[in-house]
Amino acid sequence: MKRLLIILAVVGFAFASTKLVKTKIADGITVSLPTQLQPMTPEDIVQRYPSVRNPLGAFTNVDRDTDFSVNISATQWRAQDIDLAAKFFKSGIQNLYDRADFLTEGIQTINKKKFIVYEFESRINGNKFKEGERQPVLRYSYIQYFVESGRTLVFAFNCPKDKKDEWQSTVHAMMKSVRVK
Repeated sequence: MKRLLIILAVVGFAFASTKLVKTKIADGITVSLPTQLQPMTPEDIVQRYPSVRNPLGAFTNVDRDTDFSVNISATQWRAQDIDLAAKFFKSGIQNLYDRADFLTEGIQTINKKKFIVYEFESRINGNKFKEGERQPVLRYSYIQYFVESGRTLVFAFNCPKDKKDEWQSTVHAMMKSVRVK
C-alpha cells in the first residue's frame, strides 16, 4: 500500500502544473512567471547582458542555466512593418548560431496585440582546439517580439536543450500571459 501511495505521489508531482505569478516588468508590461525564476542579481546581469542598456527585467533559476528576460531592441520598426521585421529578426537568430531548428515561427495575437514568435533549438559548435570548449552548446529558446512605432520589446526564454521537455509548456503559458499597454 505504501508503495502505491509513493508511486501516485511521484506521478502527481510529474503532472502538476507549474504555478505562474503575475510579475510587473516595467510600467505597462506584465508577464506571469513560475516561482522557479527569480530576479537576476546585478552581477548576473553584467555577466549575461554586457551592454550599455540593462534589460527591463531578467530572471534565472537556481542553477543559473535557465533565463527569461525582457529588453528593448536597438532596432526600431513601425507597427505596420511587422512582416518585414519578422524576416529581419529570423535572419538575426540564424546568424547567431551554427544551427537553428525552428519549431514555431510567425505572427501571433496575444492579449489583443500582435507578436512575432520564434521557438527553436540551437547549436553552437564546439572548438576542437580549445580544452573545455570542445562540446557543442545545445539550447532551447522561445523569443517573441512586440513591435510598435518607436520601440520593439523582446521577450526571451532559453534553457539547455535537455531541459526543453521540462520547460516547454510553462514557457508557452508564460509567453501567452504577456501584457503590454
